[in-house]
Amino acid sequence: MKKRKIPMRTCVGCRTTRPKRELIRIVRDPQGELHVDSTGKLSGRGAYICPDIACFDAAVKGKRLEKALERPISPELVEELRQRVQAVQAM
Repeated sequence: MKKRKIPMRTCVGCRTTRPKRELIRIVRDPQGELHVDSTGKLSGRGAYICPDIACFDAAVKGKRLEKALERPISPELVEELRQRVQAVQAM
């Protein structure tokens, strides 16, 4: 039986490479809206963050999340995404 390759992704906050399933995906859909993608399958441009609020803060502070998603992020949206990341982290 052939062993399956595990997809790896890089966290935009701390720049570590981890398996895709361990990271939280934030996606910009074709309409330009940002969402936390819990399925990992939404269409659009994605950025990955460790399930750690420190990584999220580093990604926002260094504007790495904006660069990865190619879109400026409003403070209200940052707060909404932070709450979603915290909710996923609590699971």
